[in-house]
Amino acid sequence: METAVALSFAAVLGLLIGSFLNVVALRSLSGESLAFPPSHCTSCSHRLRPLDLVPVFSYAGLRGRCRYCHNRISIQYPIVEAATGLLYALMIWAYGVSWEAAVGMLFVSILMAIVVTDLRAMLIPNRILLFGLAGALVLRLISHPLPWWHYAAGMIGGLLLIVGIALLGSLLLRKEAMGMGDAKLFALVGLVLGWKLTLLTLFVASLLGTIFGVFWIMLKRTGREAYLPFGPFIALASVLCMLAGDAWIDWYVSLLS
Repeated sequence: METAVALSFAAVLGLLIGSFLNVVALRSLSGESLAFPPSHCTSCSHRLRPLDLVPVFSYAGLRGRCRYCHNRISIQYPIVEAATGLLYALMIWAYGVSWEAAVGMLFVSILMAIVVTDLRAMLIPNRILLFGLAGALVLRLISHPLPWWHYAAGMIGGLLLIVGIALLGSLLLRKEAMGMGDAKLFALVGLVLGWKLTLLTLFVASLLGTIFGVFWIMLKRTGREAYLPFGPFIALASVLCMLAGDAWIDWYVSLLS
């Protein structure tokens, strides 16, 4: 019973935070303040009322259209809200009511905002990353299942590894291979996951990106270069690795022994 209550509370909290993350992501791109102006329709600028802001349910009740101008509302809003609610609940399911679950919730929140900005503008805003790094550092000082140096090595190593890959790719391809936003994002991944799971995250993200890229080119039926943001693949891979990465590593080691 207590577990069910905790999962339900986490899911509702995630829905509410997810609604706020939509605001964070979009206003980080536009340069607007998070506090002003109040929530409004992006088409007609009409100020939204409380009934317009209920996560997921307002979108469903309004059938995806603004109550005032009747223009379509981006499907991004309920997707981010629902995904955040689900992932918050998964963190409680995996770690219980604990500081480690709080680390996971913060991590999920930063990743969700970054996915939105990277998909919309191929940009990972520094102010979102810096907030995530500061928050993760504080929580890691409180909760560190591994010795602290695992997380320090993950943060520094993750940053340097992606910088090295970016520089090597630029030399070989004679164009930008990866953005520095991806490198700074891997610093956050390393701080949260530690160095082992950071390496696994890089492998899984690269695999997911390659598979998606191949299918994208096939569907487009074009030989032209396809520019895909890497941030969403890093986000998905890092969450998967946080939830199941240790089990994957143990399974792989068992195959070798």
